[in-house]
Amino acid sequence: MAQDVEAHHAGTEVPIDLATAENSFPPFDPSHFSSELIWLAITFGALYMLMSKVALPRVANILATRKDKIESDLATAARAQDEAAAAAAAHEKTLADAKAKAVGVGQAAHAELASQADARRHALESDLNAKIAAAEQQIVATKTAAMANVDGIAADAAHAILEHITGKPADVNAVAAALAAQKA
Repeated sequence: MAQDVEAHHAGTEVPIDLATAENSFPPFDPSHFSSELIWLAITFGALYMLMSKVALPRVANILATRKDKIESDLATAARAQDEAAAAAAAHEKTLADAKAKAVGVGQAAHAELASQADARRHALESDLNAKIAAAEQQIVATKTAAMANVDGIAADAAHAILEHITGKPADVNAVAAALAAQKA
């Protein structure tokens, strides 16, 4: 079995002869190094010139254009922000003016309503004072009339009481004298 493995390996190997150039990989062949170095220098030089003269200026131009566009956009945004701040300040001023005007209108309306209420109150007070004065005059008149009748009522009551107690009619002059003495 070990012999079969060796035979298997032996049939797949290719013998390498480093002395012959036909069997070596061309980039690693030392006889081609000088031409490869020349082509490397020519290719590097061509790529360097292409990059420095064509590609890098285009990239620099693109970066400069982007930088200018960004600066322009930032300047536009700053102007828009300043305009927005100015508009907000104008709006706040308008609101403050409107609030002040509303307060003024409210105070004027309050003063007008207060003056109307005071006028109505004074009218009602004067009307009530007139009614009170008329009622007081009526009370005085009624009281005077009632007081004028008190003497007659007292005399009649005294007559009735004496007649009821004594069973005889009372003396009119004696009752009048007793009432006069009571008043004094």
